[in-house]
Amino acid sequence: MAESTNSSAGIVQRAWAFAHTKLFWMLAAAFAVGIIFWGGFNTALEYTNREAFCISCHEMKDNVYNEYRNTIHYQNRTGVRATCPDCHVPKEWGPKMIRKIQASNEVLHKILGTIDTPEKFNAKRAELAGHEWARMKANNSQECRNCHNFESMDYAEQNKRSAARHQEGFNEGKTCIDCHKGIAHTLPAMEQNIGAPKEHPAEMPTEAPKAAASQQ
Repeated sequence: MAESTNSSAGIVQRAWAFAHTKLFWMLAAAFAVGIIFWGGFNTALEYTNREAFCISCHEMKDNVYNEYRNTIHYQNRTGVRATCPDCHVPKEWGPKMIRKIQASNEVLHKILGTIDTPEKFNAKRAELAGHEWARMKANNSQECRNCHNFESMDYAEQNKRSAARHQEGFNEGKTCIDCHKGIAHTLPAMEQNIGAPKEHPAEMPTEAPKAAASQQ
């Protein structure tokens, strides 16, 4: 019993002695700074994940945000809204950090004025959309599937065309973005490849109908 008491007293004495060393205070200061840094970093990170931050620059507010406001993701009968970060910022820590690092390039182009007018933005629309489609394709449309899930769909509640397409996509291993490009923003001018190509497509008339009729 006495040995146990002496051992406990010795541990306390050593701990007390260590608490008065420079190493202890250096470790304590590092720990405190780490907590403050982490709290500040996380607060700043969450601030940049707000929709208000996303549209704080006119490039986003005057172009894609106005398009998004006319879609079902902005306003619908259930009142459930998907905001900019819901679709464009991953929720998982690793992918989120990667996306934030990539966003630093967007800040650079903001400074350079790469898309600071509607004309410049539309000229870059296909390139910008392509980058985002490729990102969503690579992660299996994770941001879409945070809300939508093939396995949770009630096909009986969908119209025949939607039900058939969803089941077809599920069986073929397709991801949301394969079929739902342009769901929240205007599609860029692109080749749609709809239908078989015609060998002799119809040509536009060279004269207006009224002018042609007046000459007869």
